[in-house]
Amino acid sequence: QVQLVESGGGLVQTGGSLRVSCVASGRIFSTASLAWFRQAPGKEREFVAGKRWRYGNAIYADSVTGRFTFSSDNVRNTVYLQMTSLKPEDTAVYFCAAKSSSVGVPTTTGAYDYWGPGTQVTVSS
Repeated sequence: QVQLVESGGGLVQTGGSLRVSCVASGRIFSTASLAWFRQAPGKEREFVAGKRWRYGNAIYADSVTGRFTFSSDNVRNTVYLQMTSLKPEDTAVYFCAAKSSSVGVPTTTGAYDYWGPGTQVTVSS
């Protein structure tokens, strides 16, 4: 069982930066994948970025490539999403997700086993 708790959301102006964090508790296998998803009002939840817990590089959605950076701290069991050059269309609830074991990094919501409650990110124009 894995528990995920996000933090760090808030209100930021267009062009600003924000970092959200996700602390994972419980047993995280080295082959696990962790990811960030987001869901804007009236829209489906979409993949933002993700990485296998101990292997490989992070992957990103096209809409955030070059602006967002996924990082992890294996000692603190924490993953981060550094967001820069924020746009109003980045406004959403950001969710952390974990999959117990995977070969690659899934980008679909149904592939993930655990979810955090989410943190709101609002970008004002």
